[in-house]
Amino acid sequence: MARYGHGLPQHRGGIFLTDGGMETTLIFHEGLELPYFAAFVLLDSADGRAHLKRYYEAYLRIARQHGLGFVLDSPTWRANPDWAAKLGYDAAALKAVNMRSIRFLEELRGEWGSSAAPCVISGAIGPRGDGYKAGNMDAAEAEAYHSAQIAAFTAAGADMVTAFTLNSINEAVGVVRTAKRQDIPVAISFTVETDGRLVRGESLREAIEAVDDATARACEYFLINCAHPTHFEGALADGEAWVQRIHGVRANASTKSHAELDESETLDSGDPGDLGRRYLSLRRAFPGMRILGGCCGTDHRHVAAVCAACLPSEALTA
Repeated sequence: MARYGHGLPQHRGGIFLTDGGMETTLIFHEGLELPYFAAFVLLDSADGRAHLKRYYEAYLRIARQHGLGFVLDSPTWRANPDWAAKLGYDAAALKAVNMRSIRFLEELRGEWGSSAAPCVISGAIGPRGDGYKAGNMDAAEAEAYHSAQIAAFTAAGADMVTAFTLNSINEAVGVVRTAKRQDIPVAISFTVETDGRLVRGESLREAIEAVDDATARACEYFLINCAHPTHFEGALADGEAWVQRIHGVRANASTKSHAELDESETLDSGDPGDLGRRYLSLRRAFPGMRILGGCCGTDHRHVAAVCAACLPSEALTA
């Protein structure tokens, strides 16, 4: 059973951390094989689960050090029917591994969570296709497509679901509608190109307002992930209502474009200190952005740098 219902603690103020770039960390730093960038396959072995536990604990340790809450996103970004079929998972096996991911996070929460620094368990949803290429589903198709994964998270007792690296308004609308129908809180995280726009050219404002209009603002909040702050900071307008709907950032370490990252054979870890300072600038301009983590190329060093930059100045009382 979900612990928080619709009373998510991240709505009550304070900074919440998340993890960083799970797949890039496990592949490039841990030397693991993740076919199709699918981390969920690690849940099927004791050794894989041990790798995942060590990965999450590096971030949970930082949160505990600073007395911060944490959003535990499941390792299921690729655990949808199209990607799972490539890996030999049928519908029953896919449901089982999605549910197992939530139980795995429950064990972590039991070890690391507290009333003062709560851990929120979020079922992570990825795009049906490639997060760097435009999707072609309409909203109704997206609602049907993502329904089974959200149902598995709901049945397993997740507190919420979050769809990451979405570049399609229709897919975002479908995810929100099916989560609303299943009565589980949902967040949407868009990714943008180097010009701060979605891959089809829509602005963040257009995307967020379209999703809110189509779903009666059923989305708990929005995030931005899988882009460097230099790609989207100029697209944000101080004081405009739509920006207040963005509650979190999970940026890339690299300033490279998605196309450049796709072609890279080595990991660009960027500059953790610089990334931390950019998060501080975002926090100062938009204090509602308080769910902080990383995406491709980031690891616990980047999240630690974000804490070092943000916390002494204003984050603990925000």
